[in-house]
Amino acid sequence: MTLEQQAVRPPAQSRGAGPAGQQPRRRSRREEILEIAVGLFATRGYHGVSMDDIGAAAGVTGPALYHHFAGKEAMLAAALIPVSEQLLAGGKERIAEASDDPAAALAALVDFHVDFALANPAVIALHLHELDRLPDDPRRQIRRLQRLYVEEWVATLTALRAGELTDGEARVLAHAAFGLMNSTPFLGGEVDRTRRAELLRAATLSALQG
Repeated sequence: MTLEQQAVRPPAQSRGAGPAGQQPRRRSRREEILEIAVGLFATRGYHGVSMDDIGAAAGVTGPALYHHFAGKEAMLAAALIPVSEQLLAGGKERIAEASDDPAAALAALVDFHVDFALANPAVIALHLHELDRLPDDPRRQIRRLQRLYVEEWVATLTALRAGELTDGEARVLAHAAFGLMNSTPFLGGEVDRTRRAELLRAATLSALQG
């Protein structure tokens, strides 16, 4: 499956599923269009895609497309800001569920982010290559959310390896871990998803636990 075919898939806790036993809500037309735009941006580059391209791929006319989004910048912001918010919220949730057990918190964070990265290679590609296309305000908002998410990992690492790592050293390890986990846009399909998840989790935990 190509990046162009990948969906914008938020972390699991925010995918719109209802209470237990209920079906997940149906995606809106806006979400479907955004998914298509993200796939096009990830594979062709932001400047290689026009609003007409997105409309054609989504099967909508220009006026209908502009009813949902003011333009490409609005689409890019709509893809990246909610994902950054959901990563931060999901990371905090998993740390809270670990009940002051840093080892369990770290394992939960790794599981959470690996699952996200495998489900969202197109979104990761946008973060890596297209974030600077955004205007200052949404770009600063995303950078702030990213920094807060990193600090959740830093706090967990320094608690787990107390007296061994400074905050700065833990931050280096956290960013290295993200490099491992966020490699999913560059991974081929020769290894199945379950095995990819196992390898990414093992490599990340090995790098972080020392």
